[in-house]
Amino acid sequence: MNDMLSLIQSLTRPRLLIRAARHGLEDYSRDRTLARLIGVMPGARVEETLAKLVEVEARMEQARKEDDGSYSVVRHIDLLVALIAESRLLPKPPAPDGFS
Repeated sequence: MNDMLSLIQSLTRPRLLIRAARHGLEDYSRDRTLARLIGVMPGARVEETLAKLVEVEARMEQARKEDDGSYSVVRHIDLLVALIAESRLLPKPPAPDGFS
């Protein structure tokens, strides 16, 4: 779980894509979006969902970098919205001893 969160936090994407994704968070619908983007059905485990999202988003990022004609900025933003929203569903790591 910490590995997945670290992986997501280490992603570097253009600022404009991230800003657009943050604006889309309030309209995020887990059931509707995940089924459309990666075929995950409602009730799927967050960790498995995130792993699939990271995989699909990495391919999308590669297409963006290569100026691939199949690249869709809208789909890329949708994937980033889902990544951010799903990562927020991960349990928070415990605070170190002596911190609350």
